[in-house]
Amino acid sequence: MKLLTAIPVHNEEKYLEDVLREVLQHADEVLVVDDGSTDRTPELLKDFPAARVIRHETNLGYGAGLRTAFDAALRGGYDGLVTLDCDGQHEPALIPQIAGGLSHADIVSGSRYLEVFDPTQKPPEERRKINVEVTRWLNEGLGLDLTDAFCGFKAYNRRALECFDITELGYAMPLQVWVQAVQHGLTIVEAPVPLIYLDESRAFGGSLDDSTYRLNHYREVFAAAMKRAGLEPAGERRG
Repeated sequence: MKLLTAIPVHNEEKYLEDVLREVLQHADEVLVVDDGSTDRTPELLKDFPAARVIRHETNLGYGAGLRTAFDAALRGGYDGLVTLDCDGQHEPALIPQIAGGLSHADIVSGSRYLEVFDPTQKPPEERRKINVEVTRWLNEGLGLDLTDAFCGFKAYNRRALECFDITELGYAMPLQVWVQAVQHGLTIVEAPVPLIYLDESRAFGGSLDDSTYRLNHYREVFAAAMKRAGLEPAGERRG
C-alpha cells in the first residue's frame, strides 16, 4: 500500500522538531501542512528535507489543514493516508499499526479511551466532557459505536478520501467526516492509542475557548452536516 503520513501544523515550534524527527522514522512519505504559521515553524521545517511541505499563506484552520492533506493524498495517487497532530499527543511509532487497520476498514480512528496505557494521564475535564457529549451525538444520531470523537490520529483509505467534501475548516471538521462516512457506507474501526497531554493550557483560539460556545458550535456543525447529507437520526432511520 502506497501510504502518505500527514501532519497539520500551526505555530508548533515547541514540538515540531521532536515530533517530525520521530515520524520520519516510522513513515516512508511525510507531508507537513503548515497552516500559516507565524512563529519559527517555517524555518524549522527547512531542516527536514525528507518531509514535503505545503504552506497556507494565512491561517485557515485545523480542518483546512486536513482537507489539504486529503487532497494531496488523492492527487499523489496514494492508497491511504495517516494523519496525526504535532502537539506531542500521538506516538508516531504507532503509525504502522494504525495504517494496518486499513486492511479491513475504510477509516481507522485512534481512541484514547479504549484502553488505559498510563493511569496517571488524565484529560482536561472540560475537554473530556465535551468529547463524551459529542461522541454520544455521533453514536445516537449515526448508529456508530465510537469512544472518541476527536482523536486526530487516524488512517483513511482512498475510497474514504474520495467520499469527503469538507467545507468546515475549523476544529469541528471531524463532525463532517463522521457524517459523510456514514452517508457513504464506509466501514469504521477504532484502535487504542495512549492518552497524552503535554500542555493542558493549549487554547482553541477566539470564541472557541469558551466551552459552552464550543459545544454549541459543534452542535450546529453536526446538525448542518446531517441535513446536508439527508440523514435522519439513526433511531428514526431504523424505525
